[in-house]
Amino acid sequence: MPARFTGSFTQQEAIPADAITAAVAVLQSGRLHRYNLVGDEAGEVAQLEAEYRDWQGSEYCLALTSGGQALQIALRACGLHPGDAVLTNGFTLAPVPGAISAVGGTPVLVEINTGLRLDLDDLQAKITSSGARILLLSHMRGHLCEMDRLMRICDGAGVTVIEDCAHTMGARWNGTRSGNFGKIACFSTQTYKHLNSGEGGFLTTDDADLAAKATILSGSYMIYARHGAGPAAEAFAEARYQMPNCSARMDALRAAILRPQLARLDTNIERWNARYCAIEARLKQHPLVTTVPLPAEEDHVGSSIQFRLPDFTAAQCRALLDAAMTRGVELKWFGAPEPTGFTSAHPSWHYVTAQDLPRTDRILATLFDMRLPLSFSEADCALIAGLICDAADEVAT
Repeated sequence: MPARFTGSFTQQEAIPADAITAAVAVLQSGRLHRYNLVGDEAGEVAQLEAEYRDWQGSEYCLALTSGGQALQIALRACGLHPGDAVLTNGFTLAPVPGAISAVGGTPVLVEINTGLRLDLDDLQAKITSSGARILLLSHMRGHLCEMDRLMRICDGAGVTVIEDCAHTMGARWNGTRSGNFGKIACFSTQTYKHLNSGEGGFLTTDDADLAAKATILSGSYMIYARHGAGPAAEAFAEARYQMPNCSARMDALRAAILRPQLARLDTNIERWNARYCAIEARLKQHPLVTTVPLPAEEDHVGSSIQFRLPDFTAAQCRALLDAAMTRGVELKWFGAPEPTGFTSAHPSWHYVTAQDLPRTDRILATLFDMRLPLSFSEADCALIAGLICDAADEVAT
């Protein structure tokens, strides 16, 4: 009987005690809606917006119901029209092309490289061939592109960059935070992200006009002055008449849960990275396993880890899932022919016109993914890495 890990890959750390106390106070008040305030009270959501704006280093911040809604609102605010082509990663999660389709855009998928990052040569070619003027850039699984070159390409072609930072909250490229490169950044506070409110998200930008449009789109009605990190009133002069209300406001309960977590986020990033390094170091020693290189320019946030077994067949990849699960290790495989749980690949997005991505498909065929919740200790991570290597050996023999 092989050694076995007995922890849970879906068990997050408990919500901190001070966050629970803040949530109880909101519940006792009965005033959960962000605009249900007394007098000059700032409210939990407005305070969270100001705190996240300052932490991110942006001019404006808007708190929303989900990262997916942040993506849709960002696309609308940037002037997407029905039928417009929007560039995005061939390797991402379904909410990204889903957001494009939901607001009437046409996703144009860009190849990735073996680092799981956007292939910038293919991006340049598809900007020309598609005529797209928006790139919804997914920093998929925490891996940042060569952002300086990407921005030169997009700025030179007049392409607006929207950053999907659901997996890179706190990551940096050459010292600049992810989200501070493009026109708008979108973040998620869904349970498996870096802050946990069950569902939730942020939109940040340095552009007052875009911030005003996004605020009206979120469902502010004419109460936009009660936001904690929004633009001045004059920015809303036209937006309040032009933008539809999409009712995507964050509520006070979720904001109360998030504020104490934000105060701990920098410490938690260090903890995630220690766990990532513990697993990566062991996987790198295995001759069949290829890990994802982390460029020197990138400050990573290792809340999940990816690796490939490039010599494995599809049958061996399926067998690895089973061998790992026998050892208590829950892996995801992006080469599976059918979507499973949160994991899917572009051929299963039937709302997107089928596209030929041979390089991406070759990479995904042997790509595995694993969550690293902070409920794991570093010793747990060392054990898990050894079990993955044992499973790979079993399948390979």
